[in-house]
Amino acid sequence: MERRDILHGAAAFAALSLLPRQAAVAEATSPYPPALTGLRGSQPGSFEAAHSLRDGTMPLPAVLAPTETYDLVIVGGGISGLAAAVFYRDARPRARILILDPHDDFGGHARRNEFTLNGRTLLMNGGTMDIDSPRQYSLVAASLLKRIGIVPADFKRKYTQRDFYRSLGLRPAIFLDRETFGADHLIIERDDTTWTQRLVGTPLSPKVQADIARIYESDQDYLLGLTSEQKKDRLSRISYRDYLLTIIGASPGVVPYFQAMTHGEWGVGIDAVSALDVWTFDFPGFKGLKLAPGPAPRMGYTAGGYATGGSDTFHFPDGNASIARLLLRQLLPDAIPGRSAEDVVTARADYTRLDRPGAPIRIRLSSTAIRAENLSAGGVAVTYLRHGQPALVRGKSCVLACWNMMIPYLCPDLPEPQRAALHALVKTPLVYTSVAIRNWRAFTALGIDRVYAPGGYHHSFSLNRVVDIGNYRSPRSPDEPTLLHMTRTPCRPGLDQRSQNRIGRTDVLATSFETFEQRIREQLGRTLGPGGFDPGRDILALTVNRWPHGYAYEYNPLFDPDWDEHNQPHVIGRQPFGRIAIANSDAGAAAYTDSAIDQAHRAIGEVLTMEI
Repeated sequence: MERRDILHGAAAFAALSLLPRQAAVAEATSPYPPALTGLRGSQPGSFEAAHSLRDGTMPLPAVLAPTETYDLVIVGGGISGLAAAVFYRDARPRARILILDPHDDFGGHARRNEFTLNGRTLLMNGGTMDIDSPRQYSLVAASLLKRIGIVPADFKRKYTQRDFYRSLGLRPAIFLDRETFGADHLIIERDDTTWTQRLVGTPLSPKVQADIARIYESDQDYLLGLTSEQKKDRLSRISYRDYLLTIIGASPGVVPYFQAMTHGEWGVGIDAVSALDVWTFDFPGFKGLKLAPGPAPRMGYTAGGYATGGSDTFHFPDGNASIARLLLRQLLPDAIPGRSAEDVVTARADYTRLDRPGAPIRIRLSSTAIRAENLSAGGVAVTYLRHGQPALVRGKSCVLACWNMMIPYLCPDLPEPQRAALHALVKTPLVYTSVAIRNWRAFTALGIDRVYAPGGYHHSFSLNRVVDIGNYRSPRSPDEPTLLHMTRTPCRPGLDQRSQNRIGRTDVLATSFETFEQRIREQLGRTLGPGGFDPGRDILALTVNRWPHGYAYEYNPLFDPDWDEHNQPHVIGRQPFGRIAIANSDAGAAAYTDSAIDQAHRAIGEVLTMEI
């Protein structure tokens, strides 16, 4: 479930000048947004106005005359905003719709990184990676996916080569760094070895080695005497860290090894994720408990949601950016050539067609909304900044498909309980880094395809997944250039999840591209160097997708009270306000594509009711 910055002209060239092999990726200096490198995601220029509005330092413009009038104004061009436009157009085929987004690319967290290496296009997700969910898709979400050409179960079977690297003999690895563990050491999870054997020679003490091996291999029932439901209820109330230390009885020395295993899925460490949740992802330590399938319902939150099996999972080469592109094709067919979900992967978007004068549907990028207000005479007025210049548009209705924490600043007249609810869900920060490398011989020399680095700056990195779809083909030879996916989720162990998310957000925004680059080169050099990898020679380009407001907050049974469904903050926060409705994954308290679609459908239903 690994789910989701402007550099133009000279700025983009300056970022690329740090890389010794920029000639191999000359297209990255073009203004085509997916091909830009350097700092992306929430790129410089996309968030400063919003922060000024938040801090009360933005002088609001004097009374403006409306420049345009639409039936619907949507703030936010991510999957929820695009889906909202599709649903509204279905109900109002002649509707005029304007979508505003502060970034220089559409899709929100569904962001695409595109590289041209040796004349070949390679893709990676710059935001959300998988189309998946801990529950089966609703009829609404499944129908929309099918309408744009996606049947996840079929796509998973037809296009994903899940065992490709394994067929080459490559296996997962763990890199223990000297700063955390006392010495650099690479553990390879070879099939013909036990964990006891794998840990021999590591800088870990004999006691810690024995405890880690026991956690992985023991079939002891540590909750003997309890039923499966009683066990799951107990596990939903304690962190995985506490499970390891107090239930299994491992020594504290195992914590640094396991601490970051939860970072990729939850954005926080094992101190802030329930033991039941990690059980559903096959984390070690639960073999002997023999838990029955199914979650443990609590507080309107389903602990261990993936225990029900969830949806089918599929991964486009660019993550779920292809879903955003397919939705765009529904709205503006001539902006994305082609006819299928297969051909959209290699189609080149025509950004000049997103905001054409007179078009019934327009998508206006680099446009930050700073006010959305109901008009006494009916309808709404939305003020936004574009290239520093304010403008005002009117609409019959408005859908705020942006992040929840911005809505109270856009609508200062909201009732206080709703404002507090919108602020309550603090999104999880994350960094997805795409690294273009000359070849991947070092991985085959070491016999690995991915690395978990519990003490690393990026907690994990891996070779790009192998997906062949349409005319797109993934690299097959270690001699070919390829892409690496690296993940960083900064947090502060020991605090509640919201506090950790806020600290991580500050870290992400304060880190320069130069620091990211230095850390990436060092980490890859130290880990892959024994296999012959040279960062100065082998790294061709870097795209650092920073998302200080990343995953939608999902309720955490370790920190959140047992709200009933109607009193959950996301339900209170998404209530319509006059002619303004709210649609985003935050409104569903779930960081998944289906949630974004479902909330768009709900919001448009509210809009249509308003307009009756």
